[in-house]
Amino acid sequence: MTRTVFHHRTAFVTVDMQQNMDVTVVGAGPVGLVLAAELALFGATVQILERRAEPDRAMKAQSVNVPTAEALDRRGLLPAAEQVQRETLQQVGSFSPVAADRAPGTGRRAAESRFTGHFAGMPLDPGLVDWSDPDLAAHTAAEGARMLPQPRLEALLADHAARLGVPVRRGVEVTSLEDTGDGVLLGTTAGPVRTRWLVGCDGGHSTVRRLAGIGFPGTDPELTGYQALVDIADPSPLTDGWTWSARGAYRYGPQPGRVATVEFDSPPADRSTPVTLEAVQAALRRISGTDVTLTALRAAPTRWTDNTRQAAAYRSGRILLAGDAAHVHPPFGGQGLNLGVGDATNLGWKLGAVLAGWAPEGLLDTYDTERRPLGAWVLDWTRAQIGVLRGDAKSGALREIVADLLSTRDGATYAVKKISGVTQRLDLPGGHPLVGRFVPDLWLRDGSRLVDHGHGGGFLLLDRTADGAFARLAAGWEGRVRSVRDADGTPAGVLVRPDGVVAWACDGIGATTGTAAAEGLDAALRRWAGAPAPSLAR
Repeated sequence: MTRTVFHHRTAFVTVDMQQNMDVTVVGAGPVGLVLAAELALFGATVQILERRAEPDRAMKAQSVNVPTAEALDRRGLLPAAEQVQRETLQQVGSFSPVAADRAPGTGRRAAESRFTGHFAGMPLDPGLVDWSDPDLAAHTAAEGARMLPQPRLEALLADHAARLGVPVRRGVEVTSLEDTGDGVLLGTTAGPVRTRWLVGCDGGHSTVRRLAGIGFPGTDPELTGYQALVDIADPSPLTDGWTWSARGAYRYGPQPGRVATVEFDSPPADRSTPVTLEAVQAALRRISGTDVTLTALRAAPTRWTDNTRQAAAYRSGRILLAGDAAHVHPPFGGQGLNLGVGDATNLGWKLGAVLAGWAPEGLLDTYDTERRPLGAWVLDWTRAQIGVLRGDAKSGALREIVADLLSTRDGATYAVKKISGVTQRLDLPGGHPLVGRFVPDLWLRDGSRLVDHGHGGGFLLLDRTADGAFARLAAGWEGRVRSVRDADGTPAGVLVRPDGVVAWACDGIGATTGTAAAEGLDAALRRWAGAPAPSLAR
């Protein structure tokens, strides 16, 4: 057997942590926490190794998109996330409120959210958006859980993972790794670990990616940005929202003391040094042309660049990458957090199926083929915003044109749909328009939604046939597929993967369509959920 060994620095010492695991996840950020929780739902033994001794409280993403909010919803975390949003809105104050109540007896929201976001610092007017657009109207149930600052989201996910028995080993760094073909041997600052699979969720400077020798091609950084929450002696010289100057751009707000700066002259000389109050103040003064004085930091500030890269492979043998370890880009719109959570939900059930022994051949390979195109799109979406954001005359002229387009109903609706993630679609077999999309809000006659029945993971099958034909067909996958019966309606049948993606759908069955529908469902089940139990196989 060929044994590939990668080393970083020294390191085996005695450690009080589990030595033999199904999966070891490196990185306890949102991506690592979601992935570990999904694996735990599938019965895998999993632990998280995190180099930081304490959770990261730095200012990062301030919101999530619809697929991320719906990922929380699928696991029963919607009420907790909605509470975080309500508290965040009270602190911010200037955003449009989100209705958290539901119309009595329907389970539906009494009013829609008007959360929009921005493109390259240009806010999108919610009054221009066509909220009746089918893509937007199909995904409203989780809108009350979208304003989730990353530290609050991370705390929510940490509690979720802890309830599932996932241990987080803090203050532990990976120092070497060896892919033995049937597992991975890890060297860490706390001792050796044997694991069947290793997943690097350890950020843009991923040690796992580097030790595994996975390339990280892309474009080099050209600018420096800061984000901070500060106390300001006199904020009156600053303009609310984004403001451009010859030196760069800055944003003040929406909550008091929140500032963001972008300077276009060069990337930082050393990204490893801590961000200081003085550095943020100097950048803000240079860009704004004022002598504004910052008196204190109220949250750990962050530094960022437009470094944009995507891993050459999301998998190398028994080693996989997710989140920023697989892709980095400018942080506009919090797309990195959302992209990483999507990686985790996609990978979690597939790796769990492999460990459970029922994964169909090639299932794990679909992780790279499904997630890579979405990652490439996000990289280009953020690159485009940097191109529009720059302070030169050409970018300024382009910004005026883009601003005009975004001030139209079609333009605003297009941008909001892209930012929200409701148009994401995977290239899956099947001709129904729902196939490959995240499952919409499918309300049942009892006032519940389909996703309310799947908080424990696994596949969901909606069966609206009069005789339960679809549920009977899926009986061979008992334990992997949960069937939910409902009264007549359209669609008549929907098969949803554990990551919320529709794998099969049917609008109705009749004398001429019943056989085709059953064959399509059977094919989808075998493709994604493996072979049926032998005693129940057709």
